[in-house]
Amino acid sequence: MSLLQVSDLTFGYPGSFDNVFENVSFSIDTDWKTGFIGRNGKGKTTFLNLLLGKYEYSGSITTNKFFDYFPYKTEEKDLDKTMDEMSMEWKSNAEGWKIICELNNMGVDPELLYRPIKTLSHGERTKAMLAILFSGDNEFLLIDEPTNHLDKDGREIIKNYLAQKNGFILVSHDRDLLDAVSDHMLILNRSSIEVMNGNFSTWWENKERADAFAMAENEKHKKEIGKLTASMRRTDSWAKKSESTKIGFDPIKENDRSISTRSFIGAKTKKMQSRVKNFEKRIEREIEEKEGLLNDIEKVDDLRLNPLKHHKKCIVECRDFSLGYSEESRVLSGITFQLEQGDILFLNGENGCGKSSLIKAILKNAGYLHDTGDIADTSKLQDTSALPGTENMITDGKLETASGLIISYIDQNTSDLKGTLAEFTKKRDLDYSLFLTLLRKLDFSREQFESKIEDYSEGQKKKVLIAASLLTPAHLYIWDEPLNYIDVFSRMQIEKLIETYMPTMIVVEHDIRFREKLATKIENL
Repeated sequence: MSLLQVSDLTFGYPGSFDNVFENVSFSIDTDWKTGFIGRNGKGKTTFLNLLLGKYEYSGSITTNKFFDYFPYKTEEKDLDKTMDEMSMEWKSNAEGWKIICELNNMGVDPELLYRPIKTLSHGERTKAMLAILFSGDNEFLLIDEPTNHLDKDGREIIKNYLAQKNGFILVSHDRDLLDAVSDHMLILNRSSIEVMNGNFSTWWENKERADAFAMAENEKHKKEIGKLTASMRRTDSWAKKSESTKIGFDPIKENDRSISTRSFIGAKTKKMQSRVKNFEKRIEREIEEKEGLLNDIEKVDDLRLNPLKHHKKCIVECRDFSLGYSEESRVLSGITFQLEQGDILFLNGENGCGKSSLIKAILKNAGYLHDTGDIADTSKLQDTSALPGTENMITDGKLETASGLIISYIDQNTSDLKGTLAEFTKKRDLDYSLFLTLLRKLDFSREQFESKIEDYSEGQKKKVLIAASLLTPAHLYIWDEPLNYIDVFSRMQIEKLIETYMPTMIVVEHDIRFREKLATKIENL
């Protein structure tokens, strides 16, 4: 057995107000399959970089294993090279036959090792990199979100492959993957780090019970503190009132009192003051026991949505619809469905099957104007040529969208997000204060409001787009892979929102749990 031992780890970025980690200590067996979760921006990738020695820190991290990290970095100059060539740069001890064996274990043709990287899909790159990652010896592997952008089949391959392995930390927000792969969990709580035996569902069940107990204990202590405070105030009032009668009296009104009564009143007052001090000590003990009870509870605030009602029941209709970018070939063919108000339609299919193309065809038909942000109001239609990806689109069959349809759209691409939040909300014509309030509910810190959006993590960028969409009253919400990089807690928060308000939606999302919980219709492409 070998351990990864972390002792009194403290780290903060230069110029940052708070440390990311403060005197953190825990240990992990390097044979475990450890799932690693936490809110976006709380330090998961930072911790992996600390293990890799990229930053200076105080405290100690010790193990007799070597670390390797997924995904490997690929630059523009590398795209003409093959995975076989890059494997020697990424992992100097990699042996070709071992990499081929790992690809065979995934059921993947090893020929992709010898194709230029630029010709490989995202899923093919992921599988090749994982094969290279697991081809070494005496290593503890750090795997950072391997299933982002992968379709259902790709996720199944990665899930089954990792389930056969051990000796890694897996950062993922995919509950299905964490349940299938992990035998231990490493959790970045709000004020602590926790290591627990079991998978995500085991941890979540235990956490819900622990949170319920902590909240019940907190309420019990609050009631006890209230009772003690009320009793203390009454006793203190009596003591002060009694003390005020110690000196001086009216012999006519108080004919039964003599000067000797003063010592009796003094003793009585002293006794009541002693009771007040005892109350104060008991209150302090109750407060001390109450302190910290709720520190690690995930305070998931309810989100709000303002979907609009359209006068037509059916707002999108496809009938024998085909789409392509040349007369010779079609990306989609024979698509037929109706989207009625209240439907939540999930588009399902492998990467490259045309899901995003279908979304863009619907947006173009509805008059979506890309330059104006994420609102499409067909009553103000001018030009749809600004929508990227639709310039050379050729369609056949029927695609109709209701007139006057207002759409709120989340693109899977975040590369164009730049500038401050104030500039972003001004461009989108959103209420800045409400926008910040919503981001706070999605676990943004106030310090992050001052940063440029391009400096955010990918998960935080996605939350910016989701917050903008939620603030947009619309007849139809179209979300294209909205949950990539979004943490588990925010995913459940968004699930609850959609369940509560049941907006009309078209969604592309590969999170199986998310789709199973919310889909009223599924269109397999």
